[in-house]
Amino acid sequence: MKKKISKYSFSLLEIMIVIFLIGLIGGTIGYNMKGSLDKGREFKTKESIRQISDILLLEVAEGEEIENVVENPEKYLEKSGLVKNPEKLLKDGWGGRIDVKIKGNELVVSSDNLKKFESKKKK
Repeated sequence: MKKKISKYSFSLLEIMIVIFLIGLIGGTIGYNMKGSLDKGREFKTKESIRQISDILLLEVAEGEEIENVVENPEKYLEKSGLVKNPEKLLKDGWGGRIDVKIKGNELVVSSDNLKKFESKKKK
């Protein structure tokens, strides 16, 4: 018995071209998403810094010593009742620690990773 060969079968070359095009499109999408991920990390870090600063300043306004707040920000973030997980809030979008310091008489909240990203973005 003869096997019937279909008129519409694909050659190996056609299959390889399709796989190549799928890889090319996937690579382009992945490359473009990297920029979006960095923008998301930047946004998360900026919002975390703003929230931490606001909450800790509220604690200072309620009578806590600013030095104590800077020494143990997790304690005062949790004490405020506004933060469910202070350790998570004190991490920036890249997984690094957000720093809380005193500069003069002011509370300064910053992230080294955010500074690096912003300086890299300006180039």
